[in-house]
Amino acid sequence: MQVSVFSTRPYDRQSLEAASRDTPVAWRFLEHRLDATSVAAAEGADAVCVFVNDVVDAAVLGALSELGVGLVVLRCAGFNNVDLETAARLGIAVGRVPEYSPHAVAEHTVALILGLNRKTHRAHARVREGNFALEGLLGFDLHGRSVGVVGTGRIGACFARIMLGFGCRVLAFDPAPDPALVEAGVDYVAFDRLLADSDILSLHCPLTPATHHLIDAQALRRMRPGAMLVNTSRGAVVDTRALIDALKSGHLGSLGLDVYEEEADLFFRDLSGTVIQDDVFARLLSFPNVLITGHQAFFTADALAAIADTTVDNLLQWRQDGRPRHAVSVERLAPA
Repeated sequence: MQVSVFSTRPYDRQSLEAASRDTPVAWRFLEHRLDATSVAAAEGADAVCVFVNDVVDAAVLGALSELGVGLVVLRCAGFNNVDLETAARLGIAVGRVPEYSPHAVAEHTVALILGLNRKTHRAHARVREGNFALEGLLGFDLHGRSVGVVGTGRIGACFARIMLGFGCRVLAFDPAPDPALVEAGVDYVAFDRLLADSDILSLHCPLTPATHHLIDAQALRRMRPGAMLVNTSRGAVVDTRALIDALKSGHLGSLGLDVYEEEADLFFRDLSGTVIQDDVFARLLSFPNVLITGHQAFFTADALAAIADTTVDNLLQWRQDGRPRHAVSVERLAPA
């Protein structure tokens, strides 16, 4: 079985090759993204393996169908970059990795919170320059603070439990409350109350039409003055320009991002020798109370191994009966 892997990095190759030993899967690793200009590279493949910033829209799916590709397998949980209706119409199956390591993303979220609160990134730079002054590094105790969680799936639930361990009051918003979290002490509330009552707000929801720009100018105005916002889900869940306005006014106290709405042209590449052309992103970098990482929350050895294992499992199951084990269908787009 021939599989073209787009957006490949060395760690992808290592983990996928390790997971596919003694299987009929043959990889063709490609560094470039999948889009309309690169889809021809899938010629001769039975399936394509894609990541978060690959473009799998109607045009790309049409070209894949003409090339005889029967499966798009995502090595991630999100599938907002795939036109599922067109895939269904063309008879192209779609599979994903619904769970790899919720601990990886949840723990990185906590790292962003701690870094922003105690300003460790700024303190590290100061100490290296021989500056041991503490002015400008004042933080607050997490214990006793209110932490809001938007989305309590596997990652959100893991994050909520960590924050309970810090002694925080944890509030949550999700259309399907988790009884186990309620028993653990999480308080499910309406979205407006979550915004108003949270000292720290963390986003763990998928990107769907309903959650696109869920955090917009209006939502930001309803947040507590000086609150912290952290997003490790998908970039377009927040309106970036509205974030900049809230930071400029001082209403938003601090911001942690591992994802960015227009990250496809930035993340997963070394651009240190170039001038970043994205003025919105450059403006974000100018704030001292903003901490950004380049979509690395998932990036642990444990998570990479789990992603590779599930990806290979999806491929082998599809080869056997025409359906990946973790299939994504059009029905998943329906509102809850």
